[in-house]
Amino acid sequence: MRTSVTVSFAQTLDGRIAARDGSSQWISGPESLAFAHALRASHDAVLVGVGTVLQDNPRLTVRLAPGRDPLRVVVDSALRTPDSAAVLAAGAARGTLIACLSGAPPERVDYLRALGAAVLPLPPGPTGRVNLAALLEALAARSVGSAMVEGGARLITAVLRERLADRLAVTVAPKILGTGLDAVGDLGLARLADAYALRDVSVTPFGADIVIDGRVTYPPGFDPG
Repeated sequence: MRTSVTVSFAQTLDGRIAARDGSSQWISGPESLAFAHALRASHDAVLVGVGTVLQDNPRLTVRLAPGRDPLRVVVDSALRTPDSAAVLAAGAARGTLIACLSGAPPERVDYLRALGAAVLPLPPGPTGRVNLAALLEALAARSVGSAMVEGGARLITAVLRERLADRLAVTVAPKILGTGLDAVGDLGLARLADAYALRDVSVTPFGADIVIDGRVTYPPGFDPG
């Protein structure tokens, strides 16, 4: 039993989630941004990697739509989340869980817990970073039924590569960057026949953007390794 996962991100027409300088605010427009906040509110937790925290310092709260704030989960193998992070700000830390490797510095674990954050040490996964399947099982044990993965690209790629995504909701903005950060990295798929697909797909305009939303299906018998 594990928490169900929605992967959601905004990208340009050519599949970039950030420019070459790392800037990503704002690829999408206000209407689709409100959709993203409503999607946050519909999930029990929102997950980001520590790289997103370091680059964008998101609050991960619901502000542009009605609903409650989800549990904020930061996947941070070495506990690099800085004290200045918005997810650790006054009052926010008590709604934040940081998933790290079991060998993370114990003094840092104690410090973050003293701030009010929950710290969850976990074994390494296939890449040597936090085991995402174990994280989802641990979240389910905490009655977290659904989680929304917002970024960054490394976490999005890992969730897809490990076949942990159940739903995909992608905002596509009518912009072209050329060089930039790819939304999804290498999934180990060599053939078109191995491609992941979506079913029960909806395509909805939000201002100038469109949101493609559907359930993820994986090719049977394929092991990305």
